[in-house]
Formats: sequence, structure tokens, C-alpha cells
Amino acid sequence: QVRVVESGGGLVQPGGSLRLSCAASGSIYNIRDMGWYRQAPEKQREFVARITRGGDIRYVDSVKGRFTISRHNAQNTVDLQMNLLKPEDTAVYFCYADVETALWEHAKPYWGQGTQVTVSS
Repeated sequence: QVRVVESGGGLVQPGGSLRLSCAASGSIYNIRDMGWYRQAPEKQREFVARITRGGDIRYVDSVKGRFTISRHNAQNTVDLQMNLLKPEDTAVYFCYADVETALWEHAKPYWGQGTQVTVSS
């Protein structure tokens, strides 16, 4: 079993900052990609950022220059530093980890339950 748990959401004013953290634990042989998606009310879940084990990073255009993703391979954790937050960043943020549970297994995504981020004055 693999467990993915997010933390760090909350309420912040426009222009403020929040840091989200995510930890994967359990039967992990290797983690390939880790990253974040978000889902705003009445909208589809959208990609936010991802980082490979080797450190290759990709962001959705709307967060470039404001969000920074980082990862600690030895700890199986990934963080998302969010600066200059806007009301349109309000959403539930979900962490995922592409986990190989054994040498012979293909990686598959495991998801956290999500953490609420609300940007409002």
C-alpha cells in the first residue's frame, strides 16, 4: 500500500504566499514523477506542476514565475511554494506520486486527498 498525504493549505490574502507539502509512504521501490494538480469549484482538475526524479520541472503557464516545485528524493516528499497568490488560484490542490512498488512493476499514480487553498480578501 502507498499513502500520499498533503499539508499546508489555508486561507491567504491576494498577493500572499503558502507552501504545500506532500509525503509519500508505504511500499515504495521508486518514485518517478511527483507533482500537483488543482480543482476549482465546478471546474475540471488541472495540472499545476511536476518534477521528475532527476529534477526536470514543468509548470502550467498560469503559475510560472509565482510557484516553485521542489523535491526531496530520499524523503519521498515534494513541496509547492506559492507566491503572489491570486483569487483564481483558489482550489483544492492534489499531490500525486508515480510509484513503482517493486523492481518489476510499472509506475502508477497515487493521489492524496487534497488540501484546500483559498485566496480571498
